[in-house]
Amino acid sequence: MKPTLHSWARTRLAMDWLPWSLLLLSLTCDTGAFYVPGVAPINFHQNDPVEIKAVKLTSSRTQLPYEYYSLPFCQPNKITYKAENLGEVLRGDRIVNTPFQVLMNSEKKCEVLCGQSNKPVTLTVEQSRLVAERISEDYYVHLIADNLPVATRLELYSNRDGDDKKKEKDVQFEHGYRLGFTDVNKIYLHNHLSFILYYHREDLEEDREHTYRVVRFEVIPQSIRLEDLKADEKSSCTLPEGTNSSPQEIDPTKENQLYFTYSVHWEESDIKWASRWDTYLTMSDVQIHWFSIINSVVVVFFLSGILSMIIIRTLRKDIANYNKEDDIEDTMEESGWKLVHGDVFRPPQYPMILSSLLGSGIQLFCMILIVIFVAMLGMLSPSSRGALMTTACFLFMFMGVFGGFSAGRLYRTLKGHRWKKGAFCTATLYPGVVFGICFVLNCFIWGKHSSGAVPFPTMVALLCMWFGISLPLVYLGYYFGFRKQPYDNPVRTNQIPRQIPEQRWYMNRFVGILMAGILPFGAMFIELFFIFSAIWENQFYYLFGFLFLVFIILVVSCSQISIVMVYFQLCAEDYRWWWRNFLVSGGSAFYVLVYAIFYFVNKLDIVEFIPSLLYFGYTALMVLSFWLLTGTIGFYAAYMFVRKIYAAVKID
Repeated sequence: MKPTLHSWARTRLAMDWLPWSLLLLSLTCDTGAFYVPGVAPINFHQNDPVEIKAVKLTSSRTQLPYEYYSLPFCQPNKITYKAENLGEVLRGDRIVNTPFQVLMNSEKKCEVLCGQSNKPVTLTVEQSRLVAERISEDYYVHLIADNLPVATRLELYSNRDGDDKKKEKDVQFEHGYRLGFTDVNKIYLHNHLSFILYYHREDLEEDREHTYRVVRFEVIPQSIRLEDLKADEKSSCTLPEGTNSSPQEIDPTKENQLYFTYSVHWEESDIKWASRWDTYLTMSDVQIHWFSIINSVVVVFFLSGILSMIIIRTLRKDIANYNKEDDIEDTMEESGWKLVHGDVFRPPQYPMILSSLLGSGIQLFCMILIVIFVAMLGMLSPSSRGALMTTACFLFMFMGVFGGFSAGRLYRTLKGHRWKKGAFCTATLYPGVVFGICFVLNCFIWGKHSSGAVPFPTMVALLCMWFGISLPLVYLGYYFGFRKQPYDNPVRTNQIPRQIPEQRWYMNRFVGILMAGILPFGAMFIELFFIFSAIWENQFYYLFGFLFLVFIILVVSCSQISIVMVYFQLCAEDYRWWWRNFLVSGGSAFYVLVYAIFYFVNKLDIVEFIPSLLYFGYTALMVLSFWLLTGTIGFYAAYMFVRKIYAAVKID
């Protein structure tokens, strides 16, 4: 039995923040090189063992990760699972040891992994059927050596139409290696792995022994049938020469005999340990990424500047007209936002739910801002497995104090009195929806026996974090926010509500959502493609500097669009702006939903029910969270704007 995972998660979180302490220490005393992210390099001597571990099996077609030993691979004498942090568990990682024997800078031509020369591995009919099913579902196997993931080299030729001599190789890498392949309705298994490991030789003094560091881990998977592999009694084997061999077929209707073999080749590299992740992080065309982001940023800045100029000039003209004492009668006869000054701060319906949702939005905003900023500094790079998700979970819990404070103060401003119920609503409404959807999806993943299913101890740990950390902090923040002086509104509210004139068609709520969502979505839809690729196609996401810039642009564009929309609404003499502005400001979430459907149809090859359910379930959570985030940003921008403009005019 494995020990409970919540103790591992807390221990690992402490380790994730260790780099900050080390950084401070390195500033105060004369230390050697400091490596981000907080993992000291491991120095190997000649013939030191380099452990190969397995992480999981993944497929972009099924979105269901599985443990390595869910398939009949060769097993060591004792299976040992690595203690995982919370993020690794939620991602479906189950890091486990393997029987591969790899020694530093020691070559191996060919070695049988398990079985003997006269006794190959026999797969039962059930095992053969399972392996064939996984291969047909395009599963990849993920291994690590010295915390470096294995990659398969792909050589593409950029000049297809030119002469062969002029063709330029474009080398790319894909994560893991394919479990097998299909050809003419026959299924073949990659049963031989050629490991290519690169090392960097460290410069040392003459008297000391050389040390080596692993800087790259590649694999060339091959399928070689049993008859073409010659094995001896010492577990060594001889690979067939050239292309004379046939691949190892897996017939799902009968037992299959085969050898699992591997070879090891070492090469020296100039890449230093601190730069060893660069290979994995430049798997796509970075130039296109940079150009697209810069292009969207320039467009958004340009549009934002135009909007700002128009709104400021119009407002100055309005305020100047409203403050002319001699023309006050003429002004009052015209329509305008000043006419609703006695109703603009009238509390909306369901103030408790509104303040609770906005409190959760503040909680999300603080969490996302800190996570992106810390990741931008390199503290949450892909080499710290699960660190990003672990940090996000804990930060969301601790940001409850800020969410509770903002919700409590707003609730009091909206003339609310039941602060205890409001605090409970803030602490449970959004997290409860997230937990409910995740629990339902988790039941389906459990049914598939996938490693992506959150274990019961981890679920209990998350509930303890929710009710033991987040709930008390929300109550604490809500108590102080409710006791604080409410927001000072510049005008008094009339006792009798003003009649709202009939609104034009373009003031419809859904039309407002469509109009308001375009600009913020345009700021981040390029980045959204890379984020979706990282989530659904097992790619690494690393451009957190750009993501931070895009996040700032998103905040600016949401604020400006929200101000424009509330200005139009007040000019139409409709003072019911609280809920409408919150909904309309999150309009870009609608476009995220449309883009997610487009991505599902055009980019993913998902056809089964449960993978589709997982995709749209998690997409619904993303859209809900994004709506809360952008709606909260827009609401507070509009609230500040409304208070400013009504404070600038003279009210009799």
